[in-house]
Amino acid sequence: MRDLSLLPKAHLHLHFTGSMRVETLAELAELHGIRLPHALLDADPLVVPADERGWFRFQRMYDAARACVRSEADMRRIVAEAAADDAAEGSGRLEIQVDPTSYAPYVGGITPALEIVLDEARAAQAATGVEVGVVVAASRMRHPLEARTLARLAARHAGDGAGGVIGFGLSNDERRGETEQFAPAFTIAHRAGLRSVPHGGELLGPAHVEEVLDHLRPDRLGHGVRSAEDPRVLARVVDEEVALEVCPASNVSLGVYPTARDVPLRALVDAGARVALGADDPLLFRSRLADQYRIAREDHGFDDHALADLARASITASAASPAARARLLAGVDAWLATEPTQG
Repeated sequence: MRDLSLLPKAHLHLHFTGSMRVETLAELAELHGIRLPHALLDADPLVVPADERGWFRFQRMYDAARACVRSEADMRRIVAEAAADDAAEGSGRLEIQVDPTSYAPYVGGITPALEIVLDEARAAQAATGVEVGVVVAASRMRHPLEARTLARLAARHAGDGAGGVIGFGLSNDERRGETEQFAPAFTIAHRAGLRSVPHGGELLGPAHVEEVLDHLRPDRLGHGVRSAEDPRVLARVVDEEVALEVCPASNVSLGVYPTARDVPLRALVDAGARVALGADDPLLFRSRLADQYRIAREDHGFDDHALADLARASITASAASPAARARLLAGVDAWLATEPTQG
């Protein structure tokens, strides 16, 4: 078997706070005098049921971690370490997702909060060689008018160059908010040339996938795994060339599937869907990018050629520059050309 950390790939589903290293979180909590739940600092992945009570526990943990991010230096550290961790796992393109609203009180507003992330993304790219783009994400838990504000902010900073905003997303509990009400925000993003990358089809089933397709016109869909439950909806995903950002470890931790083997990764790929594996929130799920490829190998029987196809799909679904895309795709071919090791 070939080393999965050496397989060139792109990482398209990673949340800002959720990307933190555990040791970084512990240091920030100590710095700011914050007492954290023990579960955030132990070695075990969070596991909750896929109901509102389970989501509440997940959100409470995420909010506790986010409360430790209280300065420009904290924000810069998170971006720099996320890029470094990706580089160590073979990722040559990272598209990190952030809602600047959460950090605005500590740095003077949502515009400075976003600009800090963008500036550090440029610095991290220079330091690691990983291209870093940013997705601005609104929350289903807030009023759709706030989503429009964030969409306008994202549009002002749109760009495919180093540290540019490349997409607009919608995250948090899929059971909250009316998808249609967020459509005007996505229209603003579309007009600015941003990619539409909302979440959908993880906590809710294929009907929710179709709702997102109808109203938000996604280029990529965060998760989308539940589309496998309806062949018609999955065929539509494929026909409309919507890439799926599949995060197997996240699906298990959030109780969507009982085990990694139950995630319908094979069904999605066999149907012709373009699948980009992502880690989602490794701080909580204790599973980084390369681990998702190990799940595909060990739990779904993907051989190295199939794993290379997953890596190619992540690269072609990304907003990577033409030069980076060509380099990464050539790297995938070179990885396959190496001799596998035993074991």
